[in-house]
Amino acid sequence: MVNIFLRLLPCLFPPFPSSAKREMLRLQGHSLSISRPLNSIFSRLRSPTKSFSAQIQMDNGHGNGARGALIVLEGLDRSGKSSQCLRLVSYLKGLGFPVESWHFPDRTTSVGNMISSYLSNESNLDDRTIHLLFSANRWEKRSLMEHKLRAGTTLIVDRYSYSGVAFSAAKGLDLEWCKAPELGLLAPDLVVYLDIPPEKAAERGGYGGERYEQLEFQRKVDQHYRTLHDPTWKVVDACLSMEDVEEHLRQLAKDCVSSCQNGKQLSQLWLKV
Repeated sequence: MVNIFLRLLPCLFPPFPSSAKREMLRLQGHSLSISRPLNSIFSRLRSPTKSFSAQIQMDNGHGNGARGALIVLEGLDRSGKSSQCLRLVSYLKGLGFPVESWHFPDRTTSVGNMISSYLSNESNLDDRTIHLLFSANRWEKRSLMEHKLRAGTTLIVDRYSYSGVAFSAAKGLDLEWCKAPELGLLAPDLVVYLDIPPEKAAERGGYGGERYEQLEFQRKVDQHYRTLHDPTWKVVDACLSMEDVEEHLRQLAKDCVSSCQNGKQLSQLWLKV
């Protein structure tokens, strides 16, 4: 199954660098078992990327009413993302908004189980292979994500494509190669980056328990996050008290949810219209 996945990727996400095509052909020797989760992704991705864009525009054209907001929290390990996501969900629920907490990788899926084993140092995978698995994990949730948003549910997401790209690029993979499998996923309505120096994050409790929680590596991740940063991102100082960070997030989230309720259209990640 992974061989089919790797052969299809250059067609699913054009334009794809020739060097990346050669690299994925090299990966066909890996003996991974990716069954039903990728079958569902294949059926979702059979059309070229341009078709996804057209579908989003068509759906929006039929209804510009209220929808849920896609709010993503990004940052280094131990920057406080998970805690702030839970607090934000609780706050928005208290205001009466339908809201759910999501997290990537989603370790409850078949693909997610493989990723979890890798992150816990229970298995070893080629850097490009694990990057594609992280991307597949997001794609297998895309349809449900869009359904939830259109139904009016706001999603507070702990990590998204930016993490996948920043962490893989920190290993030395080409940034554009890393971004290519993410093209066409739903674009967040709000990205909040919890900014903390890697050295400060390393001082927090529980640091070092997983594969990527190494100070020098986190410094590289931080550099690549700053490369991905664009003017739409909101940066919050994660060295502030938990309560102060929470207050900043509350206001940003309320403004974002209000915008989506007023008919803001869904868009796609890293696709130029």
